[in-house]
Amino acid sequence: MSPANDSSSANDSSAANDATDPRPPNPHSNTLTYWIAGSIVAAILVALLFPPLAMMTDVGGELFLRALRMIVVPLVFTSVLCGVLGLGDIRKLGKPGGTAILYYLSTTILAVTLGLLVVNVLQPGVGTVDEDRVQQHAGATVGSPKSRIIKSLAANSGLSSTEVASVLEELPEGEAQRPGMGTILENMALMLVTDNLFVSAAETQLLPIIVFAIVFGAMLTTMGQRVSLVTQFIEQSNAALMQFVMWLMKLAPIGIFCLVASRFGEAQAEGRFYEELSQIGWYFGTVLIGLALHSVVTLPLIYWIVTRKNPYRYAWQLSKAMLTAFSTASSSATLPITMECTQEAGVSRESTEFVVPLGATINMDGTALYEAAAVLFIAQVLGMQMDLTQQLLIALTATLAAIGAAGIPEAGLVTMLIVLNAVGLPIEYIGLILSVDWLLDRFRTAVNCFGDAVGAAVVDRTMPPAAD
Repeated sequence: MSPANDSSSANDSSAANDATDPRPPNPHSNTLTYWIAGSIVAAILVALLFPPLAMMTDVGGELFLRALRMIVVPLVFTSVLCGVLGLGDIRKLGKPGGTAILYYLSTTILAVTLGLLVVNVLQPGVGTVDEDRVQQHAGATVGSPKSRIIKSLAANSGLSSTEVASVLEELPEGEAQRPGMGTILENMALMLVTDNLFVSAAETQLLPIIVFAIVFGAMLTTMGQRVSLVTQFIEQSNAALMQFVMWLMKLAPIGIFCLVASRFGEAQAEGRFYEELSQIGWYFGTVLIGLALHSVVTLPLIYWIVTRKNPYRYAWQLSKAMLTAFSTASSSATLPITMECTQEAGVSRESTEFVVPLGATINMDGTALYEAAAVLFIAQVLGMQMDLTQQLLIALTATLAAIGAAGIPEAGLVTMLIVLNAVGLPIEYIGLILSVDWLLDRFRTAVNCFGDAVGAAVVDRTMPPAAD
């Protein structure tokens, strides 16, 4: 590692750990945030007033989303490597790594518990949905429940049927069969390692890429000057990729306008959105209340306890990333912006590069809360009473399923099928919430994004000084 780069890393780390951040704020950060917020408002207005015109922006939104996704894999690989290399000695990773895992598990469990609590209190599925609408999803469509769900998810998520089916490979066809906890844990373990790193990169499977980067980076820290050119190349590549992100963000207001306008315009053109919302509005509101409580109370409280800093100021500094998360509905696509905003907010480069990519892969607080709430809502609609044991099973399964969820639009909807199977609910009734899920997905992705950034700040308190 070059002395210049080491010195820069050390300065960044010490600055992040001060009570106040001495680094000057990015003068363009707030302006861009206002532009993004304005573009979202303008997109919604255009979608409501001129749906056909809004739907024509689909190509522009897809181009922007693809540009973000294009850079995710190389950025994750180089940033995690830089995070590990910055420690100098892999043995220093123990405490930050343990803190990160503890944070991920704790906040996910808190989110699931909050989701179950809110649904139990508000009872959004009791007497709110017409019986005719329930019967509509009871199996009138030709085909197996699994094939119907794949078709519905593909239509609503924008993913291909093949992509959806690949996530559902372990989901049984028959209702008598249900995946046990052992199967779920086995699948999660297998997700850590891939038999083909290039295939994982092509399919944006970030978890095995992160695992490989951590192991590869750990190996490099033991080889000293023999790999100095390799480490310099990795650091310079990471810097170049972050510069690419900053250039791409100049187009963010236009890209985000197209993304939001096309999706809201499609919903408005179909003419069923308000009708569906009137039927399951209580469910929609209940999930939003749960997400709001987690993002306004739970996560800020954790941030304040650990850092003793103002959590709402920190949230404002991350608003650009959260608005992008709302627009793209993808934690993975938002990852470059989340990393940029987290560092601008005063978190060290080492913590950001190690924690945020890992969090975008396994830290899904909003998704976990939504899955628990949605499953309990469906049980209430069907008149099925879930006792404490069944709700604990929902909590455990939703936690594990959320950790295994991909950072793609509607991924939570896909993994929720596992939770439905675990408690014996027919998976075809997921159709009750499909019509509004695309909108809820945006809110829970924003919560996921904020949770990742809070995790980086929490772990930053345990991060050792950068290597000399």
